[in-house]
Amino acid sequence: GRGSSFARGEFSQEVETAPPPKRVIKVKRFAIKPMSVDEAIDQMELLGHDFFLFFNADTEELNLLYRRKDGNYGLITPELE
Repeated sequence: GRGSSFARGEFSQEVETAPPPKRVIKVKRFAIKPMSVDEAIDQMELLGHDFFLFFNADTEELNLLYRRKDGNYGLITPELE
């Protein structure tokens, strides 16, 4: 006859594969100096970034400053448990 369905390419095998796991592909080290929140805002603006990690001179803690969608800024102050 016309040959098997396999020979005619009528069967396709769909294999579900999980996407590869996300991984860190770049590590960046940078020197930080203590600064105020206002200085951190200036630095973030100067660099053109949407976030800025800095050592807060007032609280002596690492803080993460970020630009909010409304154009203002947010400040994340992590706490150890």
